[in-house]
Amino acid sequence: MKLRFFGIILASVLALNSCKTNHSEKVSKANIKDVVTSSDVTLVDVRIPEQYSAGTAKNAINIPLAEIQNSIQTLKGKKVVVFCNKGVQADQAMEILKKNGVEAYDGTSWKNVKGIQDEAEADKK
Repeated sequence: MKLRFFGIILASVLALNSCKTNHSEKVSKANIKDVVTSSDVTLVDVRIPEQYSAGTAKNAINIPLAEIQNSIQTLKGKKVVVFCNKGVQADQAMEILKKNGVEAYDGTSWKNVKGIQDEAEADKK
């Protein structure tokens, strides 16, 4: 009986571990600051053009999420930080970019990226 119970537990553990997904590596807050303020970074706002024109981070380009797949070739070989309003679209953009071999980082929201830029600018003074 004990052996049978152990077998069931072992089978359950193996089954559960086989279902785990590989999560993309998260960049710590300290590292995202370094990436955002890097001179060789491309900042990509994935919101719609109307939202982008209402306010975004400094030097950000607008590639709406719906068009991100079509922009893969222009982003390959670049260090890219993607962001939106709250991070939902940025997460989706990250998934697409990573699957296509783009070095992408999650900036979450445009206010977060702008805040990092403002903080870095204040530190220079």
